Amino acid sequence: MSDEERLVDIEIKLSHQENTVEELNKVVCQQQKKLDHLEAVCEALIRHVKELSDGAAEQRTANETPPHY
Repeated sequence: MSDEERLVDIEIKLSHQENTVEELNKVVCQQQKKLDHLEAVCEALIRHVKELSDGAAEQRTANETPPHY
């Protein structure tokens, strides 16, 4: 194999690697967007559950009978 053939082979491999890196980067970016969205959804659900829990606690204290009964 001549030096020129080896150089062409290396350039071809490098080109394939660059394409692979670009594709992987796109996938990682998409996954990060999904993770960010899921984290936001989880935080919203946590806030909602806390609000429901606080509301239920307030209702329990409002419906309790006074101790002198």
